[in-house]
Amino acid sequence: MKNIQFIENQLLDLRNQLKNHELYTNLQEIEDVKLFMQNHVFAVWDFMSLLKSLQNKLTNTQVPWTPAKNPNLARFINEIVLCEETDVNELGEPKSHFEMYLDAMTQLQAETTQINQFLSFIYAGNSVKTASEKVNLSKNIAEFINFTFSIIESNKPHEIASAFTFGREDIIPDMFLSIIKENGAQQEATRKLKYYLDRHIELDGDEHGPIALQLICELCGNDSLKWKETLTAAKRSLEKRVELWDTINALILSKKEVSNLM
Repeated sequence: MKNIQFIENQLLDLRNQLKNHELYTNLQEIEDVKLFMQNHVFAVWDFMSLLKSLQNKLTNTQVPWTPAKNPNLARFINEIVLCEETDVNELGEPKSHFEMYLDAMTQLQAETTQINQFLSFIYAGNSVKTASEKVNLSKNIAEFINFTFSIIESNKPHEIASAFTFGREDIIPDMFLSIIKENGAQQEATRKLKYYLDRHIELDGDEHGPIALQLICELCGNDSLKWKETLTAAKRSLEKRVELWDTINALILSKKEVSNLM
């Protein structure tokens, strides 16, 4: 795990930028959480595209079927897909984590029109870029998604695994949970969100995080170029995450300013 530790050390500055981002200070009320989710949901969606891209490359999803070239990698990714795409919600129903997030938004009465329209364009066969344009996705959110798909289109599993593993947030769940606790009067409206967050923390910390790191080690092996490309992809992914946080923070501040004027 020496190479993993090197990457983690190289990412410390960017992780600190995220950890100390002003967004966390401004996420104070349920209304802030709703606005956050309306924009962050696109990152939850494109995370699934990274995952499915890895599954396509590391397992055999074609017919006629043949055994995976590397059963270890196939098992790693299938274990993650099992929970991310077909986990069980608080009612015992099979659902993807994206769908759980969307259900939590609906229960919280967060706006879901834009993401649902976006998905309808994807279902209709439009490209991600076209769907983003049709729903007038904000510049930085569109760039975040476009970056994700540029990584996918690289056809390099180690880079895709890097974006999947290192480019995601690990503070938001704790922040959300504290806000939910402070707004006990809205306990029923946040029930689905709390379940999603608890599940997210449980899986990422205990299962998916370690598996994803093993996946990268398997993919890179002793190839120094792959490790270098893995680091570059990780840095770019975190930079895009910082830009996404900047955008959402600006939206929250703008809404607060309007509220204060009323």
